[in-house]
Amino acid sequence: MKKYDVVILGGGITGLSCAYYLTLKNKNIALVEKNQIGSGASGACDDMILLQSKKPGKNLELAVESLKLYKDLAANINYDIGFHNRGGMILIDKDEHMAFMEDYVSKQKDYGLNIELIDKKSVKKRHPFVKDNIVASTYGTEDSQVNPLFTMRAFLGSAVNAGMELYKGTEVVEFNKKNGFWQIRLSDGRELEAENIVNAAGAWASDIGKLIDIDIPITSKKGQIAVTENIPQLGRENIWSAEYIISKLNPELVNASEKHKELGIGLSMSQTSDGNYLIGSTREKGNYSKGTDTEVIRILVNQAVDFFPVLKNIHIIRTFAGFRPACADGKPIISEVQGHEGFYIAAGHEGDGIAMAPVTGKLISQMICGEKTSIDIGELCLERFN
Repeated sequence: MKKYDVVILGGGITGLSCAYYLTLKNKNIALVEKNQIGSGASGACDDMILLQSKKPGKNLELAVESLKLYKDLAANINYDIGFHNRGGMILIDKDEHMAFMEDYVSKQKDYGLNIELIDKKSVKKRHPFVKDNIVASTYGTEDSQVNPLFTMRAFLGSAVNAGMELYKGTEVVEFNKKNGFWQIRLSDGRELEAENIVNAAGAWASDIGKLIDIDIPITSKKGQIAVTENIPQLGRENIWSAEYIISKLNPELVNASEKHKELGIGLSMSQTSDGNYLIGSTREKGNYSKGTDTEVIRILVNQAVDFFPVLKNIHIIRTFAGFRPACADGKPIISEVQGHEGFYIAAGHEGDGIAMAPVTGKLISQMICGEKTSIDIGELCLERFN
């Protein structure tokens, strides 16, 4: 039986971030991934580190701290993570959305974000290809992006170089606690022992919890995305529609069909460093179907064309879907489980797994090493659901 300080369950960006920050603390790590690295949500998502999409609160605090860590990684790690600071704009095309967005921006400014509302003329200056009947837009300088695949490779490479051992194509089937250590049996028959376990299994974190009879209220919110061919930049900033934000924070204000509301459809657009645009997205609760839906993709693409008519003749080269691990209150679980000392959860980030991965890994490493966390995460405990 091989022994470790920490066994991490889940080879997505959150699990890999936990591994990276724990190896910085000289912990002996193993990572278990039932499929391949990044085969879950982390390999089927957009690339945004969004600040504007969050109202003041714990999620915004986590994202702001994570952005600082990403900047440090981009400057100091010996890997290209595809970090870019392009800023972001939330396009407002309906007069009835102005009051909500004015209040929203005011609260974010009070929090300290560098964000403002700009008029139609200023929108056109920054994005000349946007439709003529745009009303206004937010403009924020801090929204950024990374390449999720590059970032996972950076975390993985650094952790492996520091001694982390990797178990792929196998999963945990049994836990037992004996003499203060977790004994772990894998589906391939191998057995591991660890003082600490980190459940970073994303949308499948609840399945891990069942093995020790705890209820982890995380489910999937499927997100479908279309990818364009390589095209010139439409504008520097990444784009969301006001309806995308409002449907997430105050859906009763959205005048859309029941199907649109059920799917959580809203426009988000970002351009990769290779020149492809990622067009999304949906929020389909409880959906674990890997395939994409032609009708849904058509709705997403038509939204993009409505805002940017120049896209009408651009080709879509592929589509994909990912399963965002979501908690009912919209906040992740980052905590040790009471009554199960040494068992930690790092999951439930929904669409912010990329944005919050570094801060989550750092917080988990601080807890396991007995340090005071750099952010107060009391409200992110599993027990809040009880």
